Amino acid sequence: MNRAPINQKGFVVPALAAVLALLLLGGPLLLHYGQVAHNDLPTVAERFPADAPFAPGEIYADALRSVIRHELDGRTGWRPNDLFLWGPTLWADNNANRQLGIIQTLRESTRIFKDHLTKISSDEFDPNLVEADTALRNDARKFWFPSAESKLEDAVRHLDRYVKGLKSEPRKSRPINQRNVELIRLFQAWTDLLGGAYAKLYSDEVPFLQIDDVFYEAQGFAHVMHQLTVAIRLEYREAIAGRPVLGQLLDEADAALAQAATMKPLIVVNGSPAGIFANHRRNLAAFISEARQRMYSLREELEK
Repeated sequence: MNRAPINQKGFVVPALAAVLALLLLGGPLLLHYGQVAHNDLPTVAERFPADAPFAPGEIYADALRSVIRHELDGRTGWRPNDLFLWGPTLWADNNANRQLGIIQTLRESTRIFKDHLTKISSDEFDPNLVEADTALRNDARKFWFPSAESKLEDAVRHLDRYVKGLKSEPRKSRPINQRNVELIRLFQAWTDLLGGAYAKLYSDEVPFLQIDDVFYEAQGFAHVMHQLTVAIRLEYREAIAGRPVLGQLLDEADAALAQAATMKPLIVVNGSPAGIFANHRRNLAAFISEARQRMYSLREELEK
């Protein structure tokens, strides 16, 4: 007995629909869990145990370059200068906006490193820190001539040279000077950044399509500050040992920054205060505000 021919065309539409559904559901999930994994960057505490010797400035420089290296070496690399489908304007834009926050904080943190933490009054600037600071100020969205990636690589190279100069005989790099007045300037720059982030996160005037952009940019700020707060805790360990309140405030600021840096909802929801949905912007704003308040207290304590 001959079987009736199978109508193969009847399977095409359901099969295509299934593939499309998998892409629509699987794509966002892949991006989400990939970002969760990417956000988890070990701090310098794992590379510099509390009892390990170091050259003043080495730990801070290592934290800077590890943040840059992590963004360049991630699976998706540097995103703000990607094609429009993957850049900061459409679809897979979360990490792109986070990296824009990261580069802003790297610039300010490197500037303070160059201008204050390693320099007193009329001292000369450290040449490698000057070059690293300049490289970080290239347009983060620039695709070529020069590309954003090439300038970030350049910044890493000069931070590497800075660290080598700290260990050379005679020393060729300028160490961190351990002065409270210079450290205050770092916390001033950070509180300014966090203040701007908090204002955006708490504002009711942010357009609906920019809510997640604001969220991830603020996360980028927190990510860099979390890494560098750990570095500061280690660089200034002797001064902190004699003033326990400084250590407590740094730990509290860092705990808030670590929470802010790793929050990763599947979808950034902007629920009302009395609604059943979360308001992720306001939740992140709470951690940003907590870190900022601790930094204000740190500045006051350092001024005593």
